Amino acid sequence: MTKAVLKDTMEAPATPDKIVSTEKLFGFKWHQPVSAFTNSDEHVPQIDPDYHFEPEATKAILSGFTHNRRVLVQGYHGTGKSTHIEQVAARLNWPCIRVNLDSHISRTDLVGRDVITLKEGKQVTQFQEGILPWSLTRPVALVFDEYDAGRPDVMFVIQRVLEVQGKLTLLDQNRVLSPNPYFRLFATSNTVGLGDSTGLYHGTQPINQGQMDRWNIVATLNYLPAEDELKVVMSKVKDMAKNKETIKSMIAMAQLTREGFMNGDLTTVMSPRTVINWAENAEIFNDVHLAFKLTFLNKCDENERGIIAEYYQRCFNTVL
Repeated sequence: MTKAVLKDTMEAPATPDKIVSTEKLFGFKWHQPVSAFTNSDEHVPQIDPDYHFEPEATKAILSGFTHNRRVLVQGYHGTGKSTHIEQVAARLNWPCIRVNLDSHISRTDLVGRDVITLKEGKQVTQFQEGILPWSLTRPVALVFDEYDAGRPDVMFVIQRVLEVQGKLTLLDQNRVLSPNPYFRLFATSNTVGLGDSTGLYHGTQPINQGQMDRWNIVATLNYLPAEDELKVVMSKVKDMAKNKETIKSMIAMAQLTREGFMNGDLTTVMSPRTVINWAENAEIFNDVHLAFKLTFLNKCDENERGIIAEYYQRCFNTVL
């Protein structure tokens, strides 16, 4: 559980103490000054040196950190929405906590609950704060993953803190918590709050439009252009780099599945993560075609495998 790793003290400075270069950290120039911490603590994500930053989404996320904007990142699965936020936080040395809003996350998980503990040999009841008050009172970026899958009672708790100066009332404690000046709030979703009419994302639901209106920025993160995805795959699976043409064919295959997915011809799509898994498995089995079956084809609906086989023949000139 996330709370198990949270500490009451943080080693990072209480406020951002330096300005960083976006060109050096993210690969593009920007007129906005970007604040960061000099030191990090255990809640700062690890840097992925090979991560590719999409400029528009990165600027939206940086605005969240620098100008305290509430940022929702929307897009298809596998596009790296949550990872994008974490990798920005990693380069800013900004503590970042990620919470998946699955159906098991309850209001008490977010706010806190009374627990029985032993104190001086006696059982006493103490209030154990949840992830929301813990984060709210610290210089922490809190990321709600799968935001459009949250339960209604949980969503209304979050709505309280979506305002920049939004305070959190702990009714059981008769306390009102004010946000730390460097508390930041982000979320990711597969839909944009209107629900899922396609049937592709079961478990998602419409989001209260009053709540959607409180998100200052909604960014969209799509799949990478082929040339950028090629760089990512080659950097992640370095032993496959010598087979550049093969990787190009793998990415072309992935893009065909994405087009079919968006057109409603397929219900399963190859994300960049899938392509990397395919390349890694190709190394293990020394067989690109077998690796494709084990990585992707066996996950697909049998009625759609004919379409996938046609795509594969186009890219590899091979019949599955």
